[in-house]
Amino acid sequence: MKYTDTWASPLPAGGITTQLLPYAVGLLVVWPVVTTTLRFQRLRKLHKQYAYPTRESMSKMTDEEAFQIQKQVAQLEFPLMFVKSLQFALFRTYGIPSISHLLAKTSQFSNPETSLKRYTDTSVLVQEMIGNNPTSARAYLGLARTRYLHSEYRASGKILDDDMLFTLALFALQPIRFINRYEWRQLSDLERCAIGTFWKSVGDGLEISYEKLPSGKTGFQDGIQWLEEIGAWSEEYETKFMVPDAKNRETADQTTAVLVYMLPKMLHPVGLQVVSFMMDDRLRKAMYYEPPSAFCATLLSAILTARKLFLRYLSPPRPDFLRYASFTEEPDENDRFFLTQWEAAPYYVKPTFWNRWGPMAWLTRALGRPVPGDEGDKYYPNGYSVADVGPKYFEGKGRKQLDETLSELKGYRTGKCPFH
Repeated sequence: MKYTDTWASPLPAGGITTQLLPYAVGLLVVWPVVTTTLRFQRLRKLHKQYAYPTRESMSKMTDEEAFQIQKQVAQLEFPLMFVKSLQFALFRTYGIPSISHLLAKTSQFSNPETSLKRYTDTSVLVQEMIGNNPTSARAYLGLARTRYLHSEYRASGKILDDDMLFTLALFALQPIRFINRYEWRQLSDLERCAIGTFWKSVGDGLEISYEKLPSGKTGFQDGIQWLEEIGAWSEEYETKFMVPDAKNRETADQTTAVLVYMLPKMLHPVGLQVVSFMMDDRLRKAMYYEPPSAFCATLLSAILTARKLFLRYLSPPRPDFLRYASFTEEPDENDRFFLTQWEAAPYYVKPTFWNRWGPMAWLTRALGRPVPGDEGDKYYPNGYSVADVGPKYFEGKGRKQLDETLSELKGYRTGKCPFH
């Protein structure tokens, strides 16, 4: 009788593939369902935590609640588009000649020697205002310092009240527009109301008048109404004042240089096409920018669509320990803060071993750019004090006005509902 070792018998051709096929198919079916469930679980939890089921109930949303909701949107749900939207909000203001002419005159954004730091300083102040609890010392300082830096220009009429209102409108509206257009889901009414509530409160803190809005004198119902009214007003304002001007282009070019700073020079034309793609026809005309090529527009649309689908169906949600944070939460022994990453020149980034020799540092060096700690104190390797952020000639100035503004803010910006 012939003995056969069945364990030694080879599997038939394609046997392993055949056996694994049902598992692979099952995974392809189940994984998107699991991912979708996990991705929307955070939104469901948010709506349960902040129980505002009706539009009427949202009128009671507090500034503190609005901050926490927007923080989740900015740091966990849509960090990339939230940050990019704020960058392009600032960029869009340069399509207004009254704004671009002032910036060109001060040379802070139109001069290559100062544009990189001015860009970083603006980012720092915005992040201090929106990245910290509205009743925290840092949020108060961010608002107070911003008010001081604008005070002389506003008092002299060089910065118009309408330009301040328009800039505020863009910081509130652009994140919603970018997320709804490019992200894996639309914002809910709760999230939109939170963004409107929070930025209305910021406008109050910056002493921006809402008299030009229909409900500016009688009062707004909630954050959504505020968004709707400031959105309609800013659209009319753009139609009238966003017109072609050489200074628009001059200021925009320096900011574009910041946005493509970390690209090899040979890819700068590609970066310019990307910037143009993110603009609309009105803004392009105001800045004398050419529209992107048909190939570039098609390619970028495909990439953004693929990203949206990947995040929606294949990528699990960002965990809390990977929360996006652009600055240190606690001060160092000298009571100074640091940025944790850099997109252009490494201002305010601590020259740790990782920041000087990690992957980002090697990439920066390969491009011939400075890394944290290079060139002595030029890039402020010792961090920043919120009270000194801004152009160099403003450092150490405005302490008396700062203290007065802080006392004022503590009196009325208490984290409560800004509509009642």
